[in-house]
Amino acid sequence: MSDRRLSLLIIGAHPDDADYHAGGTAALYRLGGHAVKMVSLTNGDAGHQSLHGAPLAERRRKEAAAAGALIGATYDVLDNHDGELLPSLENRRQVIRLIRSFQPDLILTHRPNDYHPDHRYTSQLVQDAAYMVTVPAVVPEVPHLGANPVIAYLPDDFQRPYPFQPAVVVKVDDVFEQIVAMLDCHVSQFYEWLPYNTGRLDEVPRDNRARRDWLAKRVAARLSARANKYRSLLEQTYGPDRGRQVRYAEAFEACEYGAPLDDAARRRLFPFAS
Repeated sequence: MSDRRLSLLIIGAHPDDADYHAGGTAALYRLGGHAVKMVSLTNGDAGHQSLHGAPLAERRRKEAAAAGALIGATYDVLDNHDGELLPSLENRRQVIRLIRSFQPDLILTHRPNDYHPDHRYTSQLVQDAAYMVTVPAVVPEVPHLGANPVIAYLPDDFQRPYPFQPAVVVKVDDVFEQIVAMLDCHVSQFYEWLPYNTGRLDEVPRDNRARRDWLAKRVAARLSARANKYRSLLEQTYGPDRGRQVRYAEAFEACEYGAPLDDAARRRLFPFAS
């Protein structure tokens, strides 16, 4: 583990994106004594089949706070409408303030090409804030950073204009239960809205224990597929023997707009991935 306390900032578009894509890495950061802030740039007030507006936003804010509390992380939900996020100057300034206030060593966010406009514009806003966080005359009321943080992208399976290319892969076997526990907090999403939206609502068990087991199987399938897809990188990272034994993995792609994610940065920012 690193002797220096690190700060991880995960910026998602919605109040479950951060822990869905990087909950294991967040949990490992906290186990190492490091600081973690998860952020949703929208309040999620459109993501449900029957509950909308302020009541849904409040419900999702509470779900996110509960998920963050499980690992001792903060989870901030900003008050931008779900489905209406734009890469405006006002929102860019909001992201600059966020980054400067937390002073992260590492930022994780969406890739710029994605099915959801909020995901795309979250990525755009983080990219637009990069470098600008070091410029004193921009958002002068918040002290500027002395250096650009490292920025990396959360994983996806889209192929155009180019497929996800991981620079870092993280074994999350030891924190798998924490990942499931965090996602289990987002009842409105994983047991209601997303199953409804994909035509699978009738698959969700009624019993709380059974539905959590149902969720765990889905999470396991996704993270094991990630591990199998990037098995060669796992073996490079953890050594052939350990790499072959990894069951669940999270992966991240370098963003060129941040500080370089070179070998030294990988060792510093992912001390548990070695």
